[in-house]
Amino acid sequence: MALDSGMAGASDAALLALYAGGDAAAARELARRFLPRTLAYARRILGDAAEAEDVAQEAMLRLWRMAPGWRSGEAQVSTWLWRVVANLCTDRLRRRRGGVGLDDVPDPEDPAPSAVQALVAADRAAALDLALAALPDRQRQAVVLRHLEGLPNPEIAEIMGIGVEAVESLTARGKRALAARLSGQREALGYDHDD
Repeated sequence: MALDSGMAGASDAALLALYAGGDAAAARELARRFLPRTLAYARRILGDAAEAEDVAQEAMLRLWRMAPGWRSGEAQVSTWLWRVVANLCTDRLRRRRGGVGLDDVPDPEDPAPSAVQALVAADRAAALDLALAALPDRQRQAVVLRHLEGLPNPEIAEIMGIGVEAVESLTARGKRALAARLSGQREALGYDHDD
């Protein structure tokens, strides 16, 4: 579904006001902006994906409920939402630990990659980009849509204006060509023989 071009540039407060007026597209845009980030934050704090989903959904429900009474200019929507998520996580941690405060909970491990891991990932991405650039245009398009963007073959077929079988053929040939082009670089890219 195409995003209304006016929604993408609208402020969070403007979208919330539109939602309060019944605009479903504004709600979708707010969810697109906030739901993935609030879910990731709650997952890091709670260490439990199911609980994090519950927290993120509850926070969004609270946002929808308070939308009609939102007073623009008093706070940022994102700040308000982050505070709600933080409070919901704190409540869950307290219940889980029998009343222990958030300050008494050990800090979660930093999920960010180390500097070495980041450099290796950058080298791997650059090698993949070079290998992709060497593919014929249609193969490159099919491989990127399927394996990097994660689209299903029928959707790729529609995008490219070809049949599903043609998509399967293009992606298979593209994958073989990429594997051949990258096979001599395993060690240089930090892959050991067991990967």
